[in-house]
Amino acid sequence: MDDCIIIGGGPAGLTAAIYLARFHLSIRLFDCGSSRAAQIPCTRNHAGYPEGISGKELLARMLAQAEKYGAVREAAEVTSLRVIEGGFGVRVGERELAARTVLLATGVVNNRPDMPRALHDDALARGLIRYCPICDGYEVTDKRIGVIGTGSHGVREAVFLRGYSADVTLVAPEAHQLSDEDGATLDEAGIVRIDGPCGAYAIEDEQLAFDTAQGRLRFDSVYPALGSKIRSGLAIQVGARGDESGCLEVDDHQRTSVPGLFAAGDVARGLDQISHAMGEAGVAATTIRNLLAERKPIRR
Repeated sequence: MDDCIIIGGGPAGLTAAIYLARFHLSIRLFDCGSSRAAQIPCTRNHAGYPEGISGKELLARMLAQAEKYGAVREAAEVTSLRVIEGGFGVRVGERELAARTVLLATGVVNNRPDMPRALHDDALARGLIRYCPICDGYEVTDKRIGVIGTGSHGVREAVFLRGYSADVTLVAPEAHQLSDEDGATLDEAGIVRIDGPCGAYAIEDEQLAFDTAQGRLRFDSVYPALGSKIRSGLAIQVGARGDESGCLEVDDHQRTSVPGLFAAGDVARGLDQISHAMGEAGVAATTIRNLLAERKPIRR
C-alpha cells in the first residue's frame, strides 16, 4: 500500500509529488496528460521567470524535480476510486492500487467555442484565444478584446478586462440573458454587447474573426467566458462534498469531507491560479505527511 497516490499531473499534483517524495514517503502520480497548464503558450506572471515560461516547460521542470527525489509518475487515467480498509482503492485500467491517502489534483476543463480543434489550438498558441484574464490580461493592454459569454459570468469577465482596454465587446453565443443591474454595469463601463449567434471562426490578418448578428467582427484577443467542467467525479464517488459547480469543499489543510482524501488546485474551491494551486499542494502534502506520522511514526 502506497503512502499517497496523486491523481493529476498539473502544477498542484507535481508540487505535491516534490514535497511528498522529499518527505521520504512512497508515492505515485497518475497523469492523463490533460493539464490546462500545458496549454499555456507563455505565462509571464509566474514568479521567477521574468521573460515568461511555457506551460509545458514549467511542467517538465517540475516533473524532473519530482522524479529526482523518487516520485513515480505514470501516464494513465484513473477511472474510479473507492474506500477500502486502511485507505483507498485506485482503479487504473485493469489494475487497482491501494494507498493510505489520495490527493486529487485533477483540475477543470474549459468549455470551448464551437470551432475546429486545430483552429482553436492555433489561435490559442498565437494568443488570439485566451482563457485567463488574471494570468494574461496585461498582454492585451489597449487592444481590441472580445468576450464570448452571457449572464453574470460573461459580464464579470468583460468588466475585468475593461481594466486593460477601452475596447471590449461582449458577444453572446445566443441571446443575452442579462439582469437590469448587469446591463447597467456594462453601459457604465462602455462595454459593447451583441446578441448571438456567433460562428464561422477564422484567423484573418493576425486577428480572430467571426460572424455575429451585427456582421463579421475581428479581435486581437478573444476570451471565452463559457464556464468549465470541474473534474471532481472521483471524489464525489466516495462521498466528498462539492458546491453547486462541482468544486470540492476543503478545509484550511486541503482535507475534503472524506478522511484521508485531499484536494488541491482548480478542482477545489478557490482561485484558479498556478501559484495558488502550488501553495495548496504544499499545504496538502505537509498535512498528509503529518497524518501518516500520527497513524504510524515514520522511522528511517
